[in-house]
Amino acid sequence: MSTPLYITMHEADNVAIVANEGGLPAGTVFPDGLTLVDKVPQAHKVALLDIPQGAAVRRYGVTIGYALKDLPRGSWVHERLLQMPAARELQGLPVATVQPAPQPPLAGHTFEGYRNPDGSVGTRNILAITQTVQCVAGVTDYAVQRIKAELLPRYPHVDDVVALEHTYGCGVAIDAPDAVIPIRTVRNIALNPNFGGEVMVVSLGCEKLQPERLLPPGSIPIVDERNVADVGDTEAAKLDVVCLQDEAHVGFMSMVESILRQAEQHLERLNARRRETVPASELVVGVQCGGSDAFSGVTANPAVGFCTDLLVRAGATVMFSEVTEVRDGIDQLTARASTPEVARAMVREMAWYDAYLDKGRVDRSANTTPGNKKGGLSNIVEKAMGSIVKSGSAPIAGVLPPGEKLQHQGLKGLVYAATPASDFICGTLQLAAGMNLHVFTTGRGTPYGLAEVPVIKVATRSDLARRWHDLMDIDAGTIATGDKSIEEVGWELFRLMLDVASGRTRTWAEHWKLANALVLFNPAPVT
Repeated sequence: MSTPLYITMHEADNVAIVANEGGLPAGTVFPDGLTLVDKVPQAHKVALLDIPQGAAVRRYGVTIGYALKDLPRGSWVHERLLQMPAARELQGLPVATVQPAPQPPLAGHTFEGYRNPDGSVGTRNILAITQTVQCVAGVTDYAVQRIKAELLPRYPHVDDVVALEHTYGCGVAIDAPDAVIPIRTVRNIALNPNFGGEVMVVSLGCEKLQPERLLPPGSIPIVDERNVADVGDTEAAKLDVVCLQDEAHVGFMSMVESILRQAEQHLERLNARRRETVPASELVVGVQCGGSDAFSGVTANPAVGFCTDLLVRAGATVMFSEVTEVRDGIDQLTARASTPEVARAMVREMAWYDAYLDKGRVDRSANTTPGNKKGGLSNIVEKAMGSIVKSGSAPIAGVLPPGEKLQHQGLKGLVYAATPASDFICGTLQLAAGMNLHVFTTGRGTPYGLAEVPVIKVATRSDLARRWHDLMDIDAGTIATGDKSIEEVGWELFRLMLDVASGRTRTWAEHWKLANALVLFNPAPVT
């Protein structure tokens, strides 16, 4: 890109971001006559007008900060020159005031998925081995490696075997009020649609999170007559547990062999499953961003937002999350709530998280990272404006507390799933909610992936897409260069989702088997 170019987001903005790769030197003259006073890195802000000390600095049409000194037209505007605005109060917010005209249904789009006994649909056919406590992680991992080497080749219709390792289960205040969050998270991950209703548990024996507490009667779907247990006068699915402290286990290999024997029963049932044509409405998509930069809200996230609207029109479910990264746009979100009850639920989650941060003596400003700032994001207000765009324009149909499952709440359409902004914790909670496909946008770059669900990576900049050509699935930087429109990249993402969901296309994260650890959100005390 040889011609100097800056990008504005709203007619009321008094700053813009420099689009040129490598940034631009002082003295650069833009086609409209704006001349740079300072060298400005790519994605960083330049003042379009003289901004006096104390005046509002506006991007996305909102105040992202107040000038700490006079900022001449053409100067570099960065985080050290801005005072961040106070957080928006959670009272007096607009409630369900934005009612967009209904969009026509998007019919006729399908993918090849796996139907499950509970009515959900998987995009992959995976044996997941749940753990009640971190103590068993080493044994389970050893067993999983043997299962992959010795058993999995005999079951060609099973995509993978994964151990659902986590750091919970013992040394915790398990009866504390907030302990319900990590417990239901582990439980609901075990029931993710990509696991086909097959639930297998490895337990130590002495942990606080006993198998029956993790998965009480009635929580596991009945797959067929082989996993049914009589419970009084009713039937429930049998809880399949390998307990390492059982006296029958003599030595390490005895434990491993028990895990292999039980795994083979589940592999047999999973291997009998076949993909079938299902409507796009069966997609449950989690959208998330990490390693964000100032292009996130210009290219990748708007394209994801356009695709979000397509998915909602197709009857699918889309979750956006990350409390601290939407907190500064709470007024936009309550206005888009489908009902006053949804708006109140969103405020409830924001207030809970405000109190949680306050206990740690921090606030939402702790969210932004050195990489965010290097990528041109001055503070969490600016970051939040770009993050919210992923949610598109559809009404927000519901709010999901952390660790809860969408099916249990009866939620469809566009859903706000309350999670921390940490990539790994957010992804873990979206897995628990029931997502079967994940979309992750990045500007700085991250090799993030999950073993449990396909992750489609969207680069905000073409430079990143070129350098990380075998890690990024879509280049949204073409929007900034003018080679493609937001709508074109949004449709490209939509079509790729259907191919990935069908197993016709593997994401780069799947190709390289990149998988981040599951990280539980545990606000309860550890004893």
